[in-house]
Amino acid sequence: MKVVAAACADGADGAGGAASAPPAPEGSATPPSGDAARAEERAEDRAEERALVERVRRGDAAAFEVLVRRHLCQAYAIAFRILLHREDAEDLVQEAFMAALDHFSTFDAERPFAPWLHRIVVNRGLNARKARARRRAEPVPDTVGDDRAAPDAEAEYAEVRERFATALGQLPERQRLVVRLIDVDGLEAAEVAEMLGVAPGTIRWYLHQARATLRGVLAPLRGGDA
Repeated sequence: MKVVAAACADGADGAGGAASAPPAPEGSATPPSGDAARAEERAEDRAEERALVERVRRGDAAAFEVLVRRHLCQAYAIAFRILLHREDAEDLVQEAFMAALDHFSTFDAERPFAPWLHRIVVNRGLNARKARARRRAEPVPDTVGDDRAAPDAEAEYAEVRERFATALGQLPERQRLVVRLIDVDGLEAAEVAEMLGVAPGTIRWYLHQARATLRGVLAPLRGGDA
């Protein structure tokens, strides 16, 4: 599991990817399409996952490895968004999976596995950040080169990026994480809400507050209008 970053960077999606379906035999029923096909696929995935969970509870190590492969890359992406450090994120993912295995008896198999796992990643990641902050000050984001030698557009972009990174670092912990998960990683508010164990409305409020703060910081660079 210590090669998480490399595996995910190479395009592993934790589930082995989706192979294209073979053509239906002549005379067979027309396969479902659109929303119906996606709903059918999700139902099949949930049934398969529930079977894997039951096998893990019976002590099947191979079933747990399948769950790890399915959810490894997204768990790592979340861990990295919290810790911003590859090796720390890999350690966090490994600890989260081991914690999940230790507490499997508390998991409701009728619910999706991913949000439960992600909540473990988030809670442990936030605790790790707090512990790290107590040991040393959080590093200042890197700036880009020497602005004197850069073209005007590049220098302006560097200033925007530096201001954005600084403003993001000053947001409350939960707001910062919500911005990264929704605006950067593209997750839905409902997914993040389940992950953090709060109501979707709370997530939307965090996002509203964070975006308002960031617009205020960047407004001077846009002539005062966010």
